[in-house]
Amino acid sequence: MAVLMKWSSLGVLMLMVVLLSCFTGSSSGFDIDAHDVKTDADGKAFLLDEQDDFTWDDLSSDSAKNNTGVSSTAVGFIGAAVAVLFFGSNLVPIKKADTGDGMFYQWIDGIAIWQVGLIVNLVRGSPPFYPLAMLGGFLWTTGNVTVVPIIKTIGLSLGILIWGSLNLLTGWASGHFGLFGINKDKLHNPAFNYIGVSLAMLSAVLFLLVKPEVSKAAPSLDDEQTNLVDDSDSSNAVYTPIERPKDSSWVDKLSPLQKRVVGVVMAIFAGCLYGFNFVPCIWVQDNVDGASQNGLDYVFAHFCGICLTSSVYFMLYCIYMRNRPQIGVGVVIPSVVSGVMWGIAQSGWFIANFNLSESVSFPIITTGPGIIASLWGVLLFGEIRGVRNLLVLGLAFAITITGAVFTALSK
Repeated sequence: MAVLMKWSSLGVLMLMVVLLSCFTGSSSGFDIDAHDVKTDADGKAFLLDEQDDFTWDDLSSDSAKNNTGVSSTAVGFIGAAVAVLFFGSNLVPIKKADTGDGMFYQWIDGIAIWQVGLIVNLVRGSPPFYPLAMLGGFLWTTGNVTVVPIIKTIGLSLGILIWGSLNLLTGWASGHFGLFGINKDKLHNPAFNYIGVSLAMLSAVLFLLVKPEVSKAAPSLDDEQTNLVDDSDSSNAVYTPIERPKDSSWVDKLSPLQKRVVGVVMAIFAGCLYGFNFVPCIWVQDNVDGASQNGLDYVFAHFCGICLTSSVYFMLYCIYMRNRPQIGVGVVIPSVVSGVMWGIAQSGWFIANFNLSESVSFPIITTGPGIIASLWGVLLFGEIRGVRNLLVLGLAFAITITGAVFTALSK
């Protein structure tokens, strides 16, 4: 029964990918007038439904509405909501899984992410493939594999604070200031945007003050496993285990000062890679003639970069481990479900980036998952307890939501 429930959940997640791709397709394309039949940059005609003139490739301006009657801004916020929900939940399936040192998990995770990208690509009608977009997947995966040594050198809390803050700031700055040759975001109220970003940074610090408790009621088998997730955190990274006593790592040979310096530098490096992982796709949209303006049309290439890079890193890891990688029992299906959820979340982020701009999407999507992850910790796992924790959590929720409102109003 448990296996059946897992596969049923996976089927539901796959269905959501298709529905999300189809629905948002109506709000991602080129500017066209309602009820018109036009051609795209490749000379292909947009197909209109005979009954209601619906087109999957219609995109109105930010202030107008597309043929579905839903504004592109509204669709952007729907994409952001999907990203927040699934980024905040994608680590729940592997909460109790024996993930070893995380390398096998990240490889299976990357394969599942690629499968989501394949579905999105088929739903979108196999749009042109831009290899440059794969660079974004390489950036994200490279940042992701540094998490293990970061945790071993400076700990999870400080690591999350550094890479999470840099993720927010670099992603926001790339769009706000037009870095690396991409177009500068146009905002109606920049002051509100600055306030929203500041509140998002403050909320990230407050979430770190919440101290989850390990449930004593958990089965004893779990005590013998290495869990990947710390429930106090969220969003766009893989959280890996504390070092097993039998393991030996190069970081163990460093002095305390060296560990701190190396950990901080690597956390800064990872945060920047996370923040810039969308830049290659946006650069193609802004600089390549005839390139699709639909963010979903770059999901497959981006996810191909993730799958390829994670595979290369896993092979290198296997060579380093002399073909004896740490592979936990029962980790495959939870890893696949986690990867599918992450793929859905990242697809929603692509939609939010295009319809809202990075200046708006990054402050919301990098902090919003903290609310979802914390709710899992309170309601499902019972690991966030006590008056102090709940008060801090409530304050963090309030600041996160307030920051999101200011960021939304800046659009």
